[in-house]
Amino acid sequence: MRLLTGIQPSGDLHIGNYFGSIKPMIDEQDTNEIFAFIANYHAMTSVNDGEKLKQLTMQAATDFLALGMDPNKSTFWVQSDVKEVLELYWVLSSFTPTGLLERAHSYKDKTARGFATTHSLFSYPVLMAADILLFSPEIIPVGKDQIQHVEIARDIAIKFNNTYGDILKLPTYRVDENVATVPGIDGQKMSKSYGNTVNIFGEEKQQQKVIKKIVTENVAIEEPKEFEECNVYNIAKLFLEEKERIALQERYIKGGEGHGHFKLYLSEVIWEYYAPYRQKREYYATHQDEVRDILQSGAQKARNAAAEVIEKVRSAVGIAY
Repeated sequence: MRLLTGIQPSGDLHIGNYFGSIKPMIDEQDTNEIFAFIANYHAMTSVNDGEKLKQLTMQAATDFLALGMDPNKSTFWVQSDVKEVLELYWVLSSFTPTGLLERAHSYKDKTARGFATTHSLFSYPVLMAADILLFSPEIIPVGKDQIQHVEIARDIAIKFNNTYGDILKLPTYRVDENVATVPGIDGQKMSKSYGNTVNIFGEEKQQQKVIKKIVTENVAIEEPKEFEECNVYNIAKLFLEEKERIALQERYIKGGEGHGHFKLYLSEVIWEYYAPYRQKREYYATHQDEVRDILQSGAQKARNAAAEVIEKVRSAVGIAY
C-alpha cells in the first residue's frame, strides 16, 4: 500500500511534526510503500527569504534522515525537484471551483491571523491536491485539521475524472486518533504558524526554557492536579509507555508536586528520547553532499512514479500532441 506525506520546511521541526507525521511514516517503512517529500513550494506562503528557505530545506532533509527516514526503503525528495507537480497543479486549477477554496479552513484561519491574502495561500489546496494525485497513493496520513485538504483533492479528482475518465486515483485519509492533534505550549495545536512549538533538535537549555512556558492551571502545590486536560501531561504521554503514563497520572493525583516539577520531568523525557537521533543528525549535518545525493536520487524515483499519471493527464487535456 502506498502512503504519502509532506512537510513544510518553514521552521525547525517540532514534536507535533514528529508524532503527527514523521514517526507514523517511518514506522511503516517495512510494511508499506512510503512517499515523503519536503514541501518547499508550500513553504513559500510563509518564508520570503530565499537563502532562509534553502537552509531550512536542507535542515528538514537532515532532520528527516536523522529521525529514521530510510531512502533505500522509501521515496524521499524535495517538492521542487519534481516539476510535474506544478504542471498538474495548473491543470487541476481548471477543475477547482473558487467557492471550494473560499471554504478552506486553513485559508480562513491564516488570513484571520494576519497572513497576506496571496494567490499562493488561496490556491494552496490545489497544489496539495497535485502533490497527492500525481503519485496515486492509497492512504494520506493526516491530522484532523488536514482532513479537508484530502477531501478537496478527492473533489477535484472526481471533477477531472468525470470529464476525462478514471485517470486520477481517489485517496483516502487516515487519522491516528492518539496523535491527531499534538498540543502546543499554549494548548492549541502545535504549529510553527502559531509560534507554540517544542523543537526536536536544539540546545537543551533553550528547550527547557520553552517547556517552562507551557500553559497550566494555577493550583496549590499540595493539591491534587488534573492530568487529562493538562498540556504538560498530554505532551509527555506521547513519549511514555503505559506503565510510565500511569505512574505520572498517580503523581498528579497524589498532590505535593507543582506543574513546574512536571515540566522538568517532561524536559528530561524529551531530551533522553531524542538522544540517539541527535547523534545521527551530527553525521548528516557534516555530510551535506550525501544528503543532496539522497534527495536527487529520491526525486528521480518520484518522477518515475509520476510519469504514467502525468502522461495520461497531458494526453487527456490535449497538451500532449
